[in-house]
Amino acid sequence: MLSKRNPQLNKHGELVHLLSIEGLPRPVIHQILDTAGTFLSVNDREVKKVPLLRGKSVFNLFFENSTRTRTTFEIAAKRLSADVINLDIARSSTAKGETLLDTVANLSAMHADMFVVRHSESGAPHLIAQHCAPHVHVVNAGDGRHAHPTQGLLDMYTIRHFKKDFTQLTVAIVGDIVHSRVARSDIHALSILGVPEIRAVGPKTLVPGDLREMGVKVCHDMAEGIRDADVIIMLRLQNERMSGAMLPSAGEFFKHFGLTPEKLALAKPDAIVMHPGPINRGVEIASDVADGKQSVILPQVTFGIAVRMAVMSILAGNEAS
Repeated sequence: MLSKRNPQLNKHGELVHLLSIEGLPRPVIHQILDTAGTFLSVNDREVKKVPLLRGKSVFNLFFENSTRTRTTFEIAAKRLSADVINLDIARSSTAKGETLLDTVANLSAMHADMFVVRHSESGAPHLIAQHCAPHVHVVNAGDGRHAHPTQGLLDMYTIRHFKKDFTQLTVAIVGDIVHSRVARSDIHALSILGVPEIRAVGPKTLVPGDLREMGVKVCHDMAEGIRDADVIIMLRLQNERMSGAMLPSAGEFFKHFGLTPEKLALAKPDAIVMHPGPINRGVEIASDVADGKQSVILPQVTFGIAVRMAVMSILAGNEAS
């Protein structure tokens, strides 16, 4: 029986689904980050495989478009020696009106061991986790505005790799925070890991006011928001989730909140610049910054494979009960 307090954990406090970073114990996050570190060397091998998921079937269910997340999950599962099935949603029976739970029930009957789910509706992975067979593990690859836990974890791995001690950092998250599941996952992870100052930076229409209740400092001025920061996480404008005129224009946004070399100079000299992708150059970030020496955007992608390998291997090793 899964814990009613946190459906991601079994009665031993072990991870059986990864649905959200919110509520995860700090030791579980450290376990994932430490395990990811052991998988980085796999990338350098001639044969980039370990047998931890041999004989297991991982189904990628992406109901939303994705490049980095879908590809890195597929690479991660294959490097763990799993059989990977990518469901073509546009050509699946969901296009004929089949419900999400019926789709999952039928795939479970095909002996699925793990579902990696991206969905436009917040809560879809939770729903699947509640109704799937006990041996099946669910990984949330992004649901609506709610959460993107593996992105949050790979962001934490990146920060730890370059900055070591979370308890000494000032982290600024800049841009379209109100629509960003990445921002939510990052804020929860940073809080759990003991970051003393988390800043949410952006125009009033794109920064939720309730973040202050979580101990986050809200800044509507870019200079104030990134001054003396150790880490700057830039976010793209999620126009597909916006309704109405939330911004004057992309150009106006870049003028006030785009990260340029001049603005970056306000942060600490050794500050790192992150971005979950896809990047909109000249909208939220200048090319000089995205490609500059302080950017760790491409290492984030590399670390993402190791982090997703870690998540899947840990889940596969834990029993639901």
